[in-house]
Amino acid sequence: MKYWLALALFSGIAHANPAIDMKGYLEVSREAAAHRQSRLVSEEEFLRLSREPGTVILDARSRERFDELHVKDAINLSFPDIAIDSLQAAIPDKRTRILIYCNNNFANAEGPFPAKIARASLNLSTYIALFSYGYHNVYELGPLIDIKSSKLPFVSRP
Repeated sequence: MKYWLALALFSGIAHANPAIDMKGYLEVSREAAAHRQSRLVSEEEFLRLSREPGTVILDARSRERFDELHVKDAINLSFPDIAIDSLQAAIPDKRTRILIYCNNNFANAEGPFPAKIARASLNLSTYIALFSYGYHNVYELGPLIDIKSSKLPFVSRP
């Protein structure tokens, strides 16, 4: 019996879930990675784009971290809450320019921006998720910036 169960699990027969698509995720991740190469922007470009009408700054960190400190005028949609309905409510037009940043963009701010290992950076997950949902007008803050010398305006939520 154990042999058949193990065989079923390893062959992918047991408990296939059509709502989970690893192959599709890996494919869209490769597409998003290629797309992202021309979408990494400097701090100055991020600031310039953020001032243009119709641009949304999206912060996908937790509400707690967002409330502690975030880029002024950013909206918060925590990564675990990114879903069909929440994206549609927050950013109805998929052509909207979206600027993203994450913990790994800021040094010397471990409270609100705790560092993650580079391959688990929230920017990567967020970019892939947005791309998967059809949001392709996404730009990502590229550099690591010392928060003490950043030109970006930051605010806290009481």
